Amino acid sequence: MNPGMPQVSVITVQPQRAPIVAELPGRVDAVRDAQIRSRVTGIVQRITFEQGGDVKENQLLFKIDPAPYKAAYDQATAQLKQAQANLFSAKLLADRYAPLVKANAVSKQEYDNAVASYRQADATVAAAKAAQDNAAINLGYTDVTSPITGRIGKPLVTEGALVESTSATQMATVQQLDPIYVDFTQSTADLAALRRAFASGRLQQVGKDAARATVVLEDGSEYEHPAKLLFTGITVDPSTGQVNLRAEVPNPDYILLPGMYVRVRLEQGVDDSALMVPQQALQRTADGKQSLMLVRDNKIEQLPVTTGSAINNNWLITSGLKAGDVVVVEGFQKIRPGAPVQVSEWKNGGKPAQGGAPAAQPGAKPAEPAPQPGAKPAEPAQQDKAAGQKS
Repeated sequence: MNPGMPQVSVITVQPQRAPIVAELPGRVDAVRDAQIRSRVTGIVQRITFEQGGDVKENQLLFKIDPAPYKAAYDQATAQLKQAQANLFSAKLLADRYAPLVKANAVSKQEYDNAVASYRQADATVAAAKAAQDNAAINLGYTDVTSPITGRIGKPLVTEGALVESTSATQMATVQQLDPIYVDFTQSTADLAALRRAFASGRLQQVGKDAARATVVLEDGSEYEHPAKLLFTGITVDPSTGQVNLRAEVPNPDYILLPGMYVRVRLEQGVDDSALMVPQQALQRTADGKQSLMLVRDNKIEQLPVTTGSAINNNWLITSGLKAGDVVVVEGFQKIRPGAPVQVSEWKNGGKPAQGGAPAAQPGAKPAEPAPQPGAKPAEPAQQDKAAGQKS
C-alpha cells in the first residue's frame, strides 16, 4: 500500500435489540381552560387575586357593584310577601265557603269564585318566589369566582371598568396546568407500516394497545416525568392525512405551559434485529439523500440508505444496510468512492461503538492492518491524527 493511504475508523454492523421510536412535533394544551366572564352588568369594584398566581375553585376573583341587584332582590322579596298575604286571605275565604255551599248558605258560583281566587293567589306566590330566586342569582353573580383550581393570568379589566352581561365581558382566564395535555399527530402511512411490522412479527409491541411516550423540551432535554398516551384518533384529518394523538403528562413544577411546542418520542415497539450506526456516520449526497460510506475489499463504496428514528446517538437504518457491513465513522475528509483506505476500529470515548461490533478489515486478519512496504507502521501520533479526521 501507499504510505500516504488515508486511514478511516470503522465499525462492523451487527443486529441488536432496539426500541422503535417515533419522534413527533407536539403542542402543550391545558387540561381545563376556564374563561372568567361577567354574567351581570355593573362596575368592577375590586380585583381580589394576584395575577399569575394559583387560585382555588370558588375563590373570589372580582367584585361587581351589588347595590342595584341588592335593591332588586329586596323588591322581589317584598312582592313575594304581598303575594303570600293575598294567598292567605284567598285561602281563608275558600275554606269558609266550603261548608256554606253544602248548606246552600252561599251560591255555588260564589264558592267557585273563591276557589279560583285562591288558586290564582297560589300561582302569584310561585311567580313571586321565582322572581326572588332570579334576583338572588343576579346578586350572587356580583361575586365573580373561579370555576376551577388552577393558575390565573392577568386581569383583562380594571377596577372601575364597566362589564356587561349582554356581551359577557371576559375578565380573566384560569388554566389547570397539572396534569397537562400534549397534542400531536402521526401520519397514516407510519401507522400502517407499524401495523404491518407487528402483524409480520418483526416488531414486538410494548404492551396491548399501549405505547410509552417521552416529552422532549425545546432545548433537546427529556422531560423528567413520563407521559401517558390517552388515545389514538379514529378519524383522519383530510387536509393533512394525520391522525390526532394526545398524551397526559404530570406537571407539578409548571415547566410545560399551554401553547409551548415540544417533541414527543413515542415508543411503539421493539425490533430484535435492528441495524444502527453512529449519527456521525450518516452522510448527505449532493441531492440531499442519505448515504453511508462502506469499506469493501479495502476500498470505499457509497451506499444510499433510509433512516428511522435516532436512538441513543445512533441512527436506525431501515433499508440499504445489512449485517456484517463495515461502515466508516471517522476520516471522511480524504476519501471518495473507489479510493483504497486503511481501517481501524472506531472507539467512542475509548469504548467500542454502540451501533456495531469491533471492526475487521475485509479480506485480511481482523487484528493486523496491512504493513507499509519498506516502512514502519504508522506512529501513534499519526494514527491519532488520522483517527481525528471527521466529516
